[in-house]
Amino acid sequence: MTTGVNWAGLPGSGVERLPELALLDWGLELLALLPLIHIAGFYCAYRAIVYTRTAQGAIAWAVSLIVLPYVSVPLYVVFGRRKFRGYVDARRAGDLEIHHVALELAGHEEEFRSRFDQDAPGIRTAENLAKMPFTAGNEAELLVDGEAIFDSILAGIAAAESYVLVQFYIVRDDELGREFERALVARARAGVRVYFLYDEIGCYGLPRDYLESLRAAGVQANPFLTTRGPNNRFQINFRNHRKIVVVDGREAWVGGSNVGDEYMGRDPKIGPWRDTQVRIAGPAVHCVQLAFLEDWYFATGSLPKLDWTPRRAEGGQLDVLALPSGPADEQETAGLFFTAAINSARERLWIASPYFVPDDRVVGALQLAALRGVDVRILLPSKPDHVLVYLSSFSFLEELCDLGVRVYHYQPGFLHQKTMLIDDRASAVGTANLDNRSFRLNFEITAVLLGADFAREMEAMFETDFAASKEIDARELYRRSSWFQFASKASRLMAPIQ
Repeated sequence: MTTGVNWAGLPGSGVERLPELALLDWGLELLALLPLIHIAGFYCAYRAIVYTRTAQGAIAWAVSLIVLPYVSVPLYVVFGRRKFRGYVDARRAGDLEIHHVALELAGHEEEFRSRFDQDAPGIRTAENLAKMPFTAGNEAELLVDGEAIFDSILAGIAAAESYVLVQFYIVRDDELGREFERALVARARAGVRVYFLYDEIGCYGLPRDYLESLRAAGVQANPFLTTRGPNNRFQINFRNHRKIVVVDGREAWVGGSNVGDEYMGRDPKIGPWRDTQVRIAGPAVHCVQLAFLEDWYFATGSLPKLDWTPRRAEGGQLDVLALPSGPADEQETAGLFFTAAINSARERLWIASPYFVPDDRVVGALQLAALRGVDVRILLPSKPDHVLVYLSSFSFLEELCDLGVRVYHYQPGFLHQKTMLIDDRASAVGTANLDNRSFRLNFEITAVLLGADFAREMEAMFETDFAASKEIDARELYRRSSWFQFASKASRLMAPIQ
């Protein structure tokens, strides 16, 4: 007599389990995981509320982690941490060796100490943030766009006699990248010590053959290793965004350009690339060198022997400060520097940045500058390369244009420079953008230069860029479609975690 029951797949039947029952088991296992995912979401939301640096960021994370934990928990594991672990520990481990370098530099402080008014707005603040003083007796060369930038850098490398320090966020295996490789290989084979540090996220596309070619020639090439260690394994959100070249401790280059053909304007999809670098000679070079040394020690655990005897540049009239910043700092160095610099402006404040997603303190400082009658101008690209960041910027611009801040969109190509001109004396050229990533997540470096002659060069550069740009009318922002305005406001909600 048959019961109509199919015993296939039941325990002890000796028959293979039905796919339907296997699928049911899988569904039950998944169902059992759901409470754990929600518990993880609440735990991560707790951590976001306690540890996230901004209220907006804490709210954005907490809401998404509680409402959509299945998506948000993995994202939080990768992108949610506020502090970069390991760098400070590495710095402390090397303190006995690195500290003597700082003491050596401090020993020359009086000889090269800047005579600029130490009570001038922003000067003391910048020095306290950098934990280094402005030094006198420097010279600087303003380098505009790829050809001038890399002609200068490659000539400096070719003239190196003792060592070359190289650090870039992006290096590509293209025409410029291979020219750069040949330059490093040539110096290494000539007996010059070459140290090459790169960000493994920014250089993820760099082929192994490129690095092996460098190492075979004697170049010491190492990734910065932001993902090193069990606590950092998934933390790809931290990046070393610095671009530094130092030759023999006598010359240094700092600025926005990475090593790739697009930075030379050779990418037809992007078009002309607008960037700025500065070449520094004089005692301030050693402050740039010290920033490299700390990064190199974190990455390798070793300290190369470098020249730490400062020299006044021939005819050097500039006071210069090198300001490193990053997520291992006790304070949010980059954001505080921008805020202090904006607050110090009395007549003019001109800023160029490819990304404009500032936090509330920077927006407030810009508004106050406009209200006290400062000529505030912001130069941005008209062609976006990050859509969310581009959309977010419009919501911030509305708050500024109404107060008289003038906004320009650069027309010929993509604008990537990170520069600032304050009144008729102070300039800044570096790697930091006006956004959350540079304020809180990236390792950056900015050269702050005090000198009327250099400021006039910066003024001429800005005027040329303004002439090639379209000024945005405040009314134009409000005339955009309701969908665009909604997209802009919605993108701004993600600003704290972009």
